[in-house]
Amino acid sequence: MNIIYVSIPISLILLGVGIWFFFWAVRSGQYDDLDSPAYSILLDEETDRKRQRKSRAKDQDEQQ
Repeated sequence: MNIIYVSIPISLILLGVGIWFFFWAVRSGQYDDLDSPAYSILLDEETDRKRQRKSRAKDQDEQQ
């Protein structure tokens, strides 16, 4: 029976910490974009490099 006097406060503290972490994650933007990271693994790295090169070349042409 004495263990209840220890386990209830510990569980309430853990609940408070969990709620605090949830609100911290929401405020810091962890849930803003849930779809893009899932699609990024499907993209080919080589294709991404070609796009970056094209955009860099385009930027350099616009600057000149």
